[in-house]
Amino acid sequence: MTDEPRQPPSGPNFVSAQQVAERAGVSRSAVSRAFTPGASIGRETREKVMKAALDLGYQVNDLARGLIARQSRLVGIIATRPEVGFRALLVAALSKALIARGNLPVLLNTGDTEREMQATQNMLLGYRAEATIVLSGSPPETMLEGARRTGQPLVLIGRSDPGTDSVLADNEGAARQAAERLVARGGRRLALVGASIGTQTIVERERAFVEAIRNLGAEAQVVRGADADYAGGETAARRLFDRGAPPDAVFCVNDLLAMGLIDHARQSAGRRIPEDMAVIGFDDLPDAARSTYLLTTFFQDPVAVAAKAIALLDRRQSNPAAAPVLERVPVAFVPRESG
Repeated sequence: MTDEPRQPPSGPNFVSAQQVAERAGVSRSAVSRAFTPGASIGRETREKVMKAALDLGYQVNDLARGLIARQSRLVGIIATRPEVGFRALLVAALSKALIARGNLPVLLNTGDTEREMQATQNMLLGYRAEATIVLSGSPPETMLEGARRTGQPLVLIGRSDPGTDSVLADNEGAARQAAERLVARGGRRLALVGASIGTQTIVERERAFVEAIRNLGAEAQVVRGADADYAGGETAARRLFDRGAPPDAVFCVNDLLAMGLIDHARQSAGRRIPEDMAVIGFDDLPDAARSTYLLTTFFQDPVAVAAKAIALLDRRQSNPAAAPVLERVPVAFVPRESG
């Protein structure tokens, strides 16, 4: 007679605390106390529980424990297009820092609309997330208010809000330095390449550069791509070169825009970098150092930004009534061949 085929398990078969209790010959509550720091339990009982847990491969269900306690170690990281540019580096740095802190980072890739952002916030509140870190440029006010009502710590990165802890780079200082550098190199037809999405980070860099150029006795034409990505840089380059006399010095509000600009300038407009056009970016992405670009830029340290965000979470949890803080992270000028 042929053996009947074995049916695959219908789902994960995790070892339960009750199974550990039965293996150790103790009560279910004894297992719970054994895995609760500071709980009262005899040494011999604890040793029995730990041996049984090791033999069975038991792991505490931290999520269930957190939900019972009406809190968890989950920290939500909310980002739009988290795979793009500096955000990808920042998500990696934040995840590493949160794990070291004892948290479980949960990345939620949300859209740009208020409805999508609110759905994300509702999910985090439903899972009793310990805190939320928002990387997206423009979270709706309803999201901020929802976190404030529940007392959930909230940190914004790349945007500030009067009632919320925030982390921003020194955007204005870097933009002024870029203006001075390009003018000192002999730039006469200057341009700023930005993006129409108009996040606070982009706006600060755009405004500071244009003002600095005016203070230096010159003018800068402004062109913007639809988004602050490689395609946006190509679009901005086409607009610049369609206007007649092309610029000889350009500041791009991030490296992705600069790379799109450089490739179009070389391949479609026959421009040499930096002989015909100097270019400065922002972020110092890994590709910026490649021989293809050798991009002069500003290094925005994702580890330092993540550390500031974690410090703000710690401060908020230890003192919920403290006044909101805006932290500025310094950036470092990285001179290379492009500008």
